[in-house]
Amino acid sequence: MHEIDPENPPLAVIFGIAGESLTPEEKAFFQQANPLGFILFARNCKDKTQLKNLVKDLHECLGREAPILIDQEGGRVQRLRAPEWTDYPPAKSFGEGFLKDFSKGRKALEDNTQAIAAELTEAGINVNCAPVMDVLYPETHEAIGNRAFSGDPEMVAALGATVCRKYLEGRIIPVIKHIPGQGRAALDSHKDLPVVGAPVSEMKKTDYLPFKEILTKAFSEAVWGMVSHVIYKDIDERAPASCSRRVIFDTIRKDIGFSGLLLSDDICMGALETMGGPEHRAEKVLRAGCDVALHCNGDLEEMQKVAKRAEKMTNDAVMRYNRSVSWLNRNIG
Repeated sequence: MHEIDPENPPLAVIFGIAGESLTPEEKAFFQQANPLGFILFARNCKDKTQLKNLVKDLHECLGREAPILIDQEGGRVQRLRAPEWTDYPPAKSFGEGFLKDFSKGRKALEDNTQAIAAELTEAGINVNCAPVMDVLYPETHEAIGNRAFSGDPEMVAALGATVCRKYLEGRIIPVIKHIPGQGRAALDSHKDLPVVGAPVSEMKKTDYLPFKEILTKAFSEAVWGMVSHVIYKDIDERAPASCSRRVIFDTIRKDIGFSGLLLSDDICMGALETMGGPEHRAEKVLRAGCDVALHCNGDLEEMQKVAKRAEKMTNDAVMRYNRSVSWLNRNIG
């Protein structure tokens, strides 16, 4: 990917698209709106030739090598599916393998991540919204479930760092999620707004730990983060993390120390339904301190509304993005 010109920043939004190819209406809209990039789903991915052509069109549409995101975690959440692509195991299986045999478990995870990175690179995709670094609890909703490695924060930290390293070696930017930790959520944020009542003192010892561990690694400059749509009562009783300046600035930026590019989770999710239409949701997450709003459903009318209300990327957001791309080009390129 190329660095962004700070004098001409793109819209602070990543959009989804409706189908397997760009419509003339979508192309005209994206050229005018100039979003940071795009996120792909199963509806956009029919076969390898079609996907390569779509990705090429997306880059050409913006006139630059844009970030093209996907959720290719393995298990239930993988947008590229067999038989055209490989089906991969869920994260929890690697946590279990790690417990049985440390070295074999790590090697299996490295090989798995390398294989995913190779398939994404072949397609022209350059950002993967993985790994999930939430810590599992008895109350963890199945929406996270086996997408997470383990209930042991140190194991989550070790395996998450391994995944990030291998993705970056494959020139794929990883997005660690869901900061500051969604494992304690007993509801599915795709449908409802979870409320976590655990005290901050407790979360610091557990939920924050995997994210903080990433920051000790040499590659941490390149890693992006995704903030959850969860209310953490001990930090902010009213607003979900993605819409809360307290959570983003006091917790994510200060307590955890994350200084990378920060994306909201999908603003189309049910957790934000009380926050107004998509354009209001985009406004709220950006004002709260997210660097980029993620709008995934590919609805052109909604995207047009979002583009009218959303701002361009801030100087700080551009700096974080460019630092990530620069690290990747300097160390891997």
